[in-house]
Amino acid sequence: VQLQASGGGLVQAGGSLRLSCTASGRTFRNCMGWVRQAPGKEREVVAAISWSALSTYYEDSVKGRFTISRDKATNTVYLQMNYLKPEDTAAYYCVAREGVVVVSSRPEDYGIWGQGTLVTVSS
Repeated sequence: VQLQASGGGLVQAGGSLRLSCTASGRTFRNCMGWVRQAPGKEREVVAAISWSALSTYYEDSVKGRFTISRDKATNTVYLQMNYLKPEDTAAYYCVAREGVVVVSSRPEDYGIWGQGTLVTVSS
């Protein structure tokens, strides 16, 4: 599985961005998500969505602001980020659990990573 992410950029606090990630290769029954890493901080799973899209996970600080969704027809996962805060500034990585349908809150459970896309939120 290969993951291609896009959509990062610079935005003012309170603004919005949408990240996209398209998967290619063996995409069947893959849980997918987004992991972020800010300078000097540990990686954290921001959001994840099961293969069926019936189950989602959100890190506490983004609940109510971020929404993850997926389009299985195009093998694309989206992360809509609203009401962005400076503390959301990080490199965001699209990730997948190949052949695993359920979500996980642990970055180490995601074996497939795309390239990072940088999100910068100015105050």
